[in-house]
Amino acid sequence: MEGYLTDWRRRYSGEALAVALPTSATQVSDLVKECLRRGVAVVPQGGNTGFAGGAVPTKERPALLLNLSRMNRIREIDVSNNSFIVEGGCVLETMRQEAQNAGRLFPLLLGSAGSCQVGGLVATNAGGTGVLRYGNMRDLVLGLEVVLPDGRIWNGLKSLRKDNSGYDLKQLFIGAEGTLGIITAASLKLYPLPDKSASAMVAVADVNSAVDLLQLFMERTGRRVEAFEIMSRGQIENILANTHVSQSPMELATPWFVLIELADSSVDFQPEALFETILGEALETGLVTDAVIAADGAKSNKIWELRHSASEANVRKGYSIANDTSVPISKLPVFLETVERRIAREIEQADVFHVGHIGDGNIHVVVVLDRERYADQDEREKASALANFIVHEVSVDLGGSISAEHGIGMMHAAELEHFKSALDLEMMRAIKSAFDPANIMNPGKILRQ
Repeated sequence: MEGYLTDWRRRYSGEALAVALPTSATQVSDLVKECLRRGVAVVPQGGNTGFAGGAVPTKERPALLLNLSRMNRIREIDVSNNSFIVEGGCVLETMRQEAQNAGRLFPLLLGSAGSCQVGGLVATNAGGTGVLRYGNMRDLVLGLEVVLPDGRIWNGLKSLRKDNSGYDLKQLFIGAEGTLGIITAASLKLYPLPDKSASAMVAVADVNSAVDLLQLFMERTGRRVEAFEIMSRGQIENILANTHVSQSPMELATPWFVLIELADSSVDFQPEALFETILGEALETGLVTDAVIAADGAKSNKIWELRHSASEANVRKGYSIANDTSVPISKLPVFLETVERRIAREIEQADVFHVGHIGDGNIHVVVVLDRERYADQDEREKASALANFIVHEVSVDLGGSISAEHGIGMMHAAELEHFKSALDLEMMRAIKSAFDPANIMNPGKILRQ
């Protein structure tokens, strides 16, 4: 039972009366009705891969942990409509493979693809590396099936791209982290499967150059940019030191590296040639200092293996505090510079790594605390809280957000109250009260009890 009660980073741990593993929405409904009758909290859980402590119970009240991993069927694939209906416990990697088998692409991709589940992805409005082209999870959802806090089942599993018949209720559950209901199934968008792609790893001197390179690629390739990610040299060095990845595709001679993927299916699309043209120009103007183009799948996989190994490496190195802020792309350089300067000044023995989605302004500032220096839990929590506050304060001051794709969970609930306006919080509490007046649904997440 311990594995269900502790988050994967082993930062948050709670208590539950029991763990339930239902196989249908009807079973979920019956369990929720019984919990409501007894005043027991319900904590929905998928793959338990989240970063913010949103999928484990608190210790404040009796709770039933409701894990959806056995609700893992793909109910329908509609190739003509470019959509499929999947249950809340479907694993992302399985969904992507089944879509590919049908000649389609489900574009969401992130490092935990082998274990994260669609219910959690919808509940946190997950992002990943494809947001620049396809949007967040919110942009991929056509309809939802949700068990409400009173146990009723709302069937909103429409697969329509146009529906103006009143309030778009599904949007309330996307990003709500299970505080308004339990997502038991989702209707999701599919796309034609690109048959041509290539990737590149590019060295740049600074974040300004990376931002300018993004604009160059967007102007020259349009919607063919599948992913545009940035990593600091320190982050890559930590991956090489603490994971099975033992070699970088290129020499680590600059402070910053950009990972780019181009993909399309048009007859005249030649991704390698396009890379050579754009990067050749960028090298001539000094915008980039070096580049490696991976034309085949094996070489591309090695580039993206770096990106998807970051979280594992950071957890192994020390006490990892992964932030999830977003700022306007134009403000990224000053954001990162200010955060690094303040953390170096205010927190001792802390490494700072950067990895994220420069194309949408979502950079993960990862602060890793030395295990020996912060062996004391109180010291560790104090340093963690300070690191979070620094990153969030700088982000909000620049017009950003304290959470871009990971959610609020337990981790950021207090800071949400600090950085959100009184009216924002009033409206959020009104929505929570309307759906869940007994406050049984994932209490203590997003809004504190």
